[in-house]
Amino acid sequence: MQFIEGKNRTQSILFPQSLDQIIEQDNEVRTIDLFVESIQLADFKFNIKESKEGRPAYHPKDLLKLYVYGYLNHIRSSRQLEKECKRNIEVMWLMKELAPDHNTISNFRRDNEKAIRKVFRLTVSIAKHFDLIGGKLVAGDSTKLRAQNSKKNNFNEHKIERHLAWIDAKLDEYNKALSEADEDNKAVIEEAIKKQTERKEGYEQKRLQLQQTEEPQISTSDPESRQLMTRNNTSEVAYNVQTVVDAKHNIPIDFKVTNKNDNRALSGMLRRTKTILGTPHFTALYDKGYHTGIELKKALEMGIEIMVAIPATSSNAPDENYNMSHFTYDEATDTYTCPEGQTLTTNGNWYKKSKGINHYTNHYTVKHYKTNACATCAARALCTTAVKGKLVERSEYAPYIEINRCNIEANTATYKKRQSIVEHPYGTIKRQWGFNHIITKKWIKRASADVGLMFTAYNLRRLMNIIDRNVFNKFLQELASLILKKTALPKLIIFKLSFLFLRNSFAKQFKHAA
Repeated sequence: MQFIEGKNRTQSILFPQSLDQIIEQDNEVRTIDLFVESIQLADFKFNIKESKEGRPAYHPKDLLKLYVYGYLNHIRSSRQLEKECKRNIEVMWLMKELAPDHNTISNFRRDNEKAIRKVFRLTVSIAKHFDLIGGKLVAGDSTKLRAQNSKKNNFNEHKIERHLAWIDAKLDEYNKALSEADEDNKAVIEEAIKKQTERKEGYEQKRLQLQQTEEPQISTSDPESRQLMTRNNTSEVAYNVQTVVDAKHNIPIDFKVTNKNDNRALSGMLRRTKTILGTPHFTALYDKGYHTGIELKKALEMGIEIMVAIPATSSNAPDENYNMSHFTYDEATDTYTCPEGQTLTTNGNWYKKSKGINHYTNHYTVKHYKTNACATCAARALCTTAVKGKLVERSEYAPYIEINRCNIEANTATYKKRQSIVEHPYGTIKRQWGFNHIITKKWIKRASADVGLMFTAYNLRRLMNIIDRNVFNKFLQELASLILKKTALPKLIIFKLSFLFLRNSFAKQFKHAA
C-alpha cells in the first residue's frame, strides 16, 4: 500500500519563503498587528523603560501584540507565550522573530493594568463607530473567577477562633503529657508544644490584622481575593467581575474587577455605563442579586430605566394570602389596606433598620403601619402570630422598589432577554476559552489586567466576526496612517479626527459587507 510521504529533513531548501509569504493575507494575525499599530502610545501611557543604560527594552506594542494573540488563541501563561515565540510561525511573523523571556512578558501585564483597560475601551470605541453598539438596552451581571489562593489560605474571624481553640486544646494535652512524661519523651513533647505555639502566634497575628483592617477576611496568597458564594451554596476564593453588555451584538462595554458581592454594585456600574454611552436614556437589566433599595434609588435618580429581578420573599404569615404583597398601599393617605378591607395607619415616625453583616450591611429606615381591628379580626390566625397584631413595615426606598416592579411587569418580554445578552461573553470566555480563573497572583490590579485582556480579545473576536475582514483591516490601516501623520496634535484629537474621517470613508463598504 502506498502512502503520502514527507520531505527528507536533511534536504536543503533551494528557494526558502519569507515569513510574510507564509502568512496568508486573510490571516487574523494581520488584523491583530494592524489593531495594535493603530494605537497611539502617548494616549495609553504604557509603562516604558526610559533608561538608556543596559539592554534596550521591548517595544510595548510588540508585547501587546503577543498578549492579544495569546488570549485570542486561549494562551495566557507567560511561559507558554515565550515558547510560542520560538515555535509558532504566526507569532514569529507578528513579533518579527523577537523572543522575550517569560519574566519580561509577565511584567508587561503586571505593570500596565490602566493601559490595558484603555485598549479594551478602544475596542468599544471601534464597535460604536461601526454602529455595533445599540446603546438602548444593556444587561449587567457578574461572574466569579477563582483566584490564586486556596480556601485553606483564606481566613475569617470564625475560622481563626476555631483554629485557636483547637490549638489551645492541643497545648493542654501536651502540657499534661509533659508533666507525666519521662526524660526520653520530654524532648518530643516540647518540640510539639513549640510547633503549636508558633502556629498560635501566627493565627493571633491574622486576627490582629483583621481587627486593624476591619476586613471580613484575609487571604495569604492573594491578599485582595475573597471567599465568595458562587452557586448552589458553594464558595470559592475568587474575584467578582462586574460586566455591562450591550444587547445589539452582545458586546461588553465595561467591566470592573471587585472582591465584593453584587448587592452594592448596581449604581456604580450604571454610572460608568452612562458615561460610556453618553446618555442616560437606556434600559438596564439585572438579576435579583442587585435588588437593593438604595441602589435602585441611585439608578433611577440618574434617569436610567431599570429592571432588576425581584427576589422571592419568605412567607411572613401563616397563610400566604395574607403576606405583605397582598396589602395595598395608598400614597395619598399614606395607609395600607389589608385583604380583609381594614386600614393600617402610621404614626409618621421613622425607625432605623439594618440588614446584612460586616461590610455588606445595608442601613435604612422604615415606617410602621398597624390597626386596632386585628384584635377582633376573624382572619387574625391566618394573618399573623404576633400578640399585638399585624405590623407592616414600609422602607424609605419603597417608591423606587415599586417603580422597578412596574417596569418589569410592563416589559416582561424585554426582561427575559437579560440572560441571553449578558451570559454570551461569559459562556465564550469561561467555557469555550477555559478562562475560569485569574492567572495573575496578588492584588486586584493585576487581576484586572488579566480580565482586561480577556474582554479585549473577546471584543476583537466579535469585531472580526461581524465586520468584513478586508473592510476592518483597511479601517485599521487608515487609522494608523492618520495617527502617524498627525503626531503633533493633542491627545485624543487625532483619535476623534481619524474616526470622523474613517467613519464616512467606510460607511458604505461596511453596510455592503454586513
